[in-house]
Amino acid sequence: MSGPNPGGLGTIGTNTVARVGYGAMQLFQTTPEAAAAVLRRAVELGVNHIDTASFYGPGEVNRRIRDALAPYPEDLVIVSKVGARHTGADPIPLAAAQRPAELRAAVEDDLEQLGLDRIPVVNLRRMDLGPGVAAEGDQIVDLDDQLAEMIALRDEGKIGAIGMSSVPLEVLRRALPAGIVCVQNAYSLLDRSQEEMVEVCNDEGIAWVPYFPLGSAFPGFPKVSDNPVVAEIAGELGVTGSQVGLAWLLAHSPNTLLIPGTRSVGHLEENLGAGDVVLDAGALERLDAVATPGADPWAHGVEPFLEAPNS
Repeated sequence: MSGPNPGGLGTIGTNTVARVGYGAMQLFQTTPEAAAAVLRRAVELGVNHIDTASFYGPGEVNRRIRDALAPYPEDLVIVSKVGARHTGADPIPLAAAQRPAELRAAVEDDLEQLGLDRIPVVNLRRMDLGPGVAAEGDQIVDLDDQLAEMIALRDEGKIGAIGMSSVPLEVLRRALPAGIVCVQNAYSLLDRSQEEMVEVCNDEGIAWVPYFPLGSAFPGFPKVSDNPVVAEIAGELGVTGSQVGLAWLLAHSPNTLLIPGTRSVGHLEENLGAGDVVLDAGALERLDAVATPGADPWAHGVEPFLEAPNS
């Protein structure tokens, strides 16, 4: 478990948040009562950054957040994302929803489902990077058109700030004049392909919020906790491999915010406990050597499912 600010304090836009937050995607895969228990325990343990989307469920995750936590704590920062829609198809239950009108409709869904007048941060989920679905036909939308709509939503007060998800560095650079406050891309101890992005975000004062922070949950793809170096250090410290993997992310770059997801109060407490794990210089050196910065771990494999469970 952790203290009042798991992992210490970080920033996302103008908001100060605990560096270990919570990703709510999995909450529609359990009962409303179990979802409420996880959410309430998260807030009780100091989580004030919750990541969601209207296409999770679809809508059910947002409604469960509202049912469990409204009226919301004053310091709670809810971050959503737009750019996809739920289809329920197998194996990837999402499709692109990239057009400006669809981005606006998703924000309106968030506002209604969450019972908010403004969403503090909304990420534009592009289809530039895997894993997941690609944009085709009229879903191939110019970035400038999307940003114009996001800026309009911000000017109207419906969103507080703009983030981005699943974008390469060149797309982030194009978007910087819009005032980007966070980036969500796949990244972990085992997946260092976004290393330059981490550095640019740090230099620009942009929160780095990696998904797949513990590797992929799918068979045949590596998990951080299974890595022998991670397991060895976990044994030395008397903590779990997952905690070592999350602690490495926190130590690696000061602008990192974590949003590991889970349906379990026990896993939630384990994830938040990563904020208390101290990795000394020797452990960090051993962990840094596990993967090559800039290397793509998926180059020779099948892309994993979009935004799979993190734990």
